[in-house]
Amino acid sequence: MNHILRWQKSTFSDGGDGNTCVEIAASPGTVHLRESDTPGVELSTSTGPLAHLIRAVKAGTA
Repeated sequence: MNHILRWQKSTFSDGGDGNTCVEIAASPGTVHLRESDTPGVELSTSTGPLAHLIRAVKAGTA
């Protein structure tokens, strides 16, 4: 079954006219990430590995 992704911009986006933001969308079991200036390139992962990456970045170990 195909799901329509509803992309949401990061609240850390600069809000200007430029395409300098990260967008995120969710589908069952998968999180999708992309940069707004290259919407055709998408990173997909499950929530576990993404949460691990975010924790490591916050801790300064990634």
